[in-house]
Amino acid sequence: MRAELDVRVGGRFRASFSTDDGEYHQVGGVYREVVPNEKLAFSWAWHSTPERESLVTVSLKPDGAGTLLTLRHELFFDQAAADGHNNGWTGSLDKLEQYIA
Repeated sequence: MRAELDVRVGGRFRASFSTDDGEYHQVGGVYREVVPNEKLAFSWAWHSTPERESLVTVSLKPDGAGTLLTLRHELFFDQAAADGHNNGWTGSLDKLEQYIA
């Protein structure tokens, strides 16, 4: 994976990666809200379909000895896009959970 991040309101990000099946992807967007240690909101659009912009919001809250991460991805082009992103985020968050466990 490769990522370029300018984490500030109005800043841009771009990430590129290959999936296990060898397919290459590029995604990017603009940060809309940045609250350190609490919240990030940013637009999300694949390089191949820049007109299909959606919105991702990640919130962090203290939870006992840990942190509760809430990810909301919305404003999809269609249900198929929503389903695909749900699968992708679920897999990514499962990997994150294993990594920090």
